[in-house]
Amino acid sequence: MAIITKSAAEIDAMAAAGAVLVQTMDLLAAKIRPGVSTSALDEAAERFIRSQGCVPAFKGYRGFPGSICASPNHMVVHGIPGRYKLKRGDILSVDIGVVKDGWVADAARTFPVGPISAEAQALLEVTEQSLLLAVQECRPGRHLGDIGHAVQRHVEAHGFSVIRTLVGHGVGRAMHEDPQVPNYGRPGAGIRLEPGMVLAVEPMVNVGTHTVRVDRDGWSIFSTDGSLAAHFEFTIAVTETGPRILTPWHESAGSRAA
Repeated sequence: MAIITKSAAEIDAMAAAGAVLVQTMDLLAAKIRPGVSTSALDEAAERFIRSQGCVPAFKGYRGFPGSICASPNHMVVHGIPGRYKLKRGDILSVDIGVVKDGWVADAARTFPVGPISAEAQALLEVTEQSLLLAVQECRPGRHLGDIGHAVQRHVEAHGFSVIRTLVGHGVGRAMHEDPQVPNYGRPGAGIRLEPGMVLAVEPMVNVGTHTVRVDRDGWSIFSTDGSLAAHFEFTIAVTETGPRILTPWHESAGSRAA
């Protein structure tokens, strides 16, 4: 395992990519409503990202055809944007990657499409809360197991399931770097976190069982039992003073966790 730590200047460069990503996510959030196709969201994202002098990180990555991943309902991740039109009561996971000046930022968020069921609302809230708890573990001296344990404990306490076969990852010049970041684990287990590590932490949660299946398109991943799934992700830098979220939502208190 070769973990590439980043300097303060390099983390700032990744934060600049993250700022464009957050603007893109805000743009799509305003467009997510019944009747809108996932391909329309993809086109809007690509236009905006390129207008900022950046590149969609996912476009062409290992052959992926879209600029974003758009995954509705029981599709967990890696949804290829296409003809699917959003319906009232859907949930939609949107995953975006942006490359700016050679540095990658990666984040995801699951949105309600109009009013949603109480179960769906609880799934979104619990999954996002688990990510915020994981952020607090991204500090020097903590371990990868602490991050995964924070997610797992919160998710399972609410009766949902953490997906075991999909993980977060390091990020930097490349989309996927070491280490892998599972969403389950034991406190104190795994590698020790050090300043300069930058991680894409991304809880992926099913209402039902934790198992998933890959679609015939080779990309889209669904919950095996057809239950709803949610996905939230931040790019987070481990710094001497604590975790720094490089892709913060605008309504959050700030880019640096308390």
